[in-house]
Amino acid sequence: MLYIGALQAGVTADLSDREPTGAELDAIELEMPVIAAEVALLDAQIMTLDRPVSELDARRIRRARRRVLAARRELANRTADLDTSGVGA
Repeated sequence: MLYIGALQAGVTADLSDREPTGAELDAIELEMPVIAAEVALLDAQIMTLDRPVSELDARRIRRARRRVLAARRELANRTADLDTSGVGA
């Protein structure tokens, strides 16, 4: 009996084995400020899990939320500029 599974393994590429493309790496690099701001917000929220929230903690979380919003706005503006840069050319 011939096992077809072994023959297909060479034909179909495993998605976990492939490297990210240049376009995927560029997209990650473009989104990196948003990712970093979200990580900072998560860190600020985690610090308050095991204790009562002080005024300093509340300010830290508010600042982190504002940074996330600013980074998202900047990303949206940047991608909108990229989308409209080819219009009318």
